[in-house]
Amino acid sequence: MASVQWHSRARKYEGELQMCRLEVSAVDFSDYHPLKAITSSSTRRSGRKGSTSSSSSSSSSVAPDPLSSMLDGTDPLSLFAAASETPTLPHSISAGELGRKRREKEEEVGSDFEPWSSKRGEILSRFTTTEKLSINLFMGSDKSKASSPSSAVSEKVRTRLEELDDLEEGSQRELLNLSQQDYVNRIEELNQSLKEAWGSDQKVKALKIVIQCSKLLSDTSVIQFYPSKFVLITDILDTFGGLVYDRIWSMCADPHPLPESFSADDVNDTAKETCLNWFFKIASIRELVPRLYVEAALLKCNRFLTNSGIQETLQRLTAMIRGIGDPLVAVYTRAYLCRVGMEVAPHLKDSLNKNFFDLLASFRQIHGESVQNQLAQQRVEIPIYLTLYSPAIHWILQCVAYRAPEVLLTEMMDRCKKLGNNALLLNSVMWAFRAEFVAMRATDFIGMIKDCDEAGFPKHLLFASLGRSLSCADPPESERLSILNEAWKVVTKVRSPRDYINCAEIWVEFTCRHFTKREVNTVLADIIKHMTPDRAFEDAYPQLQSVIKKILPHFHDFSVLFSMEKFLPFLDMFQKDSVRVEVCKSIMEVFIKHQQEATRDPVILNALLHICKTMHDSVNALTLDDEKRSLSLLINGFIRMVSFGRDFEQQLSFCVEARATFCNLEPVIIHLIHTVNQLAMETRCVMKGNHSRKTAAFVRACAAYSFITIPSLTSIFSRLNLYLLSGQVALANQCLSQADAFLKAAVSLLPEVPRTISIEGKQRSSEPFLLDFINNFLSTLLVVPDHPEQGVLYLVRGLLNMVQDYTWEDNSDAKIRVYISALPLLAAMSQESYLYTIPKVDSNETLYGGDPKFIAEINKLCETLIAQVLDHLKGLGRDEGVRRQGSLAFSLFGCLLAHGDLRNNKLNQLAVNLWNLSHKHGFCDTRTSVRTLEYIKHQAQQADLSHLSDMTARLSLQSRA
Repeated sequence: MASVQWHSRARKYEGELQMCRLEVSAVDFSDYHPLKAITSSSTRRSGRKGSTSSSSSSSSSVAPDPLSSMLDGTDPLSLFAAASETPTLPHSISAGELGRKRREKEEEVGSDFEPWSSKRGEILSRFTTTEKLSINLFMGSDKSKASSPSSAVSEKVRTRLEELDDLEEGSQRELLNLSQQDYVNRIEELNQSLKEAWGSDQKVKALKIVIQCSKLLSDTSVIQFYPSKFVLITDILDTFGGLVYDRIWSMCADPHPLPESFSADDVNDTAKETCLNWFFKIASIRELVPRLYVEAALLKCNRFLTNSGIQETLQRLTAMIRGIGDPLVAVYTRAYLCRVGMEVAPHLKDSLNKNFFDLLASFRQIHGESVQNQLAQQRVEIPIYLTLYSPAIHWILQCVAYRAPEVLLTEMMDRCKKLGNNALLLNSVMWAFRAEFVAMRATDFIGMIKDCDEAGFPKHLLFASLGRSLSCADPPESERLSILNEAWKVVTKVRSPRDYINCAEIWVEFTCRHFTKREVNTVLADIIKHMTPDRAFEDAYPQLQSVIKKILPHFHDFSVLFSMEKFLPFLDMFQKDSVRVEVCKSIMEVFIKHQQEATRDPVILNALLHICKTMHDSVNALTLDDEKRSLSLLINGFIRMVSFGRDFEQQLSFCVEARATFCNLEPVIIHLIHTVNQLAMETRCVMKGNHSRKTAAFVRACAAYSFITIPSLTSIFSRLNLYLLSGQVALANQCLSQADAFLKAAVSLLPEVPRTISIEGKQRSSEPFLLDFINNFLSTLLVVPDHPEQGVLYLVRGLLNMVQDYTWEDNSDAKIRVYISALPLLAAMSQESYLYTIPKVDSNETLYGGDPKFIAEINKLCETLIAQVLDHLKGLGRDEGVRRQGSLAFSLFGCLLAHGDLRNNKLNQLAVNLWNLSHKHGFCDTRTSVRTLEYIKHQAQQADLSHLSDMTARLSLQSRA
């Protein structure tokens, strides 16, 4: 190997760059445009000699233009849109029927209607009890079912009726002293029993379970739990209704399946008979409440009998509910009927309105003797009792008010006045109707609220409901201040901190939407006044967080926000660490999203620095990495928005303070180092590379900041990359001694790189990352001048020595790949002029000026590296190393081809041998080989590279062999 003599190929970078550039030709856009449809004409082809093809044949050979070929409307999206605009309709549908169906379609429930499913969870969590509950479980029947063959049909009917009677005669077991959770579990068991009975074709048993469950809705012995009981049992009714409907639907599939918009005339007799049979069974139920509920559950099945069956049944059931004596049971029965009606026939508004007006007529029952005795017996106060009505009344009014005209609200308000402004009803009206309608009558509603009796329903709850509407829609501008004053007079007098903050939280939104920071500051002061005594704020953190989240979207100018006298004292009420951090995060998210320009406002900086410090100080040994990453992103966003303009020294002082403040978050420290490096480069840009004594001292101070800060990082690759980057910045600012210190620190850190590193919780080899870093480092060394007191190429030698001594993985070629990567660097260093330089920094090309001793040192080092590579290739000649040997040999061949002077016969022969070795076992990629040969042939056409012609012939011969 000692006989290999390295000589670098002389490079002329400018000439090579010119050869690599593509040819440029002008385009006449008057005749051609890249988006113009591709056409082929005989006139454009007539100039070509020997052209005999016609225009049509030539155009057929041209590929269609995808941007213009579909402009005639034949693309799939255009065809789909055209089809949807002109639907095809059966000729049998009359114009009147079509108009009716269109009206029904328009009146269908849309996504703007809040479904019942979204209310279930709230009701179940709100209406709870600690009282003991009871439930009747179905136990089956032991009566004989024998029948004589002569009367099979009549006996079958009698048997089924007896089975239904059996339920009412005691074939059930009563479970007493159940807790609320036990009760819920038993209801779930009944629901499962219903499905199992239906699946095993025990239809009568299934009906018995439904009847039994419906009976429970007559029981108000634990009245505070009634709304939750209603939710649980109506789930069973919904399941039963769906099972019956699906069964009858499946019977209609013969001979053809029914369309979705079928009529009763399309249903076969078998399905109709089955449907009637179900309704006859329901009619035999003796008690009113279960009969109403079960028939309501099967309301949709009326479609199979008559076209007007649903409408007639709704009217009949609405009238039947008037027979229920308990007003609470009645109102929830109406709610279920309205719910089923909205699902089945939302266009039938009359039944909804009748249910509501019947509800109004029954309000006097609430103050009747029977209800009062029941409340006294269960020790329930009238305000709590009235809240039990809220879910049902809200739902009924939501159904009534859905897409209702504005005039209906006026009618409702008039009826409320006739009832003496019933607070419960008035509250539901404000909840149900569109916010725009309520907002336009806000002053009228305030007058009605004032006239309400506060004994049964507190006025602050009414103002809360009004505030919810006004947070979504704007009242007349002239009335806004009087509305706020009237509302706040009531809110501020609420004594209970919990009730107060629930109401105040809602009106904060209205205040922020329509008033200035002065009014918002007043509201915050009032909240602090009410919530500070006895540390009441500790029980109201969710509401206080909501206040913050409602304020932030309306104050994107943070100088205005932080100038509010009571804002920071309001933040001080968040004394629970986790809550305080969440509030700080929400503030920072809004700041980062909406702050458009960098700021130096001391009010903003001091406040946000305090907020970021609060987030940082929450970090401890138990903090998850994801949380640290989230906090770091927010703090970095703040640092990114801080700018002192041309006052670079103030900016550096801020970074020094931030480093001390956020020392526990490594991503923040890394960002600060990048910020300081950017600061140094901005200084260079301002001075146009000509530093004065003051700016030179400043950039050295920036380098010192980075040099001091980097060792505090725990990630070794973060340290390596920042050392290299900071060294590059120091070089660009002519700080040679600082750059030298950075690069030496990076080299000395290499032995500490572990063989594996953790990435997203998984251990991975560090070799790929280390190789990337070393290659980047090598590219930087080209422009780094040698230290006058050190030897020639001392940094290159130091790096290669570290690579030599590093403990690489077993069977790893990483070290050899570093050696191969070093050869292009050394070849570039031996050129008369370097590929790239740094302005005002004298690289080795200037220091040595092509000195023969310097070139000899480079050549000697290259020969040593090549010898190391060849020794390694010899060791890979065995089984498992053959593929690696071919890959490394081809890499070294490419390096010699690009950077070596192949006029040297020994180097030329070495290149040929490496080519042969890389192809010896057939592991070299054929496409790569072919392209490499084409490249060598192209290079051989140049005068100074003509010696490659002979080499090309030898390589081609070997490839064929």
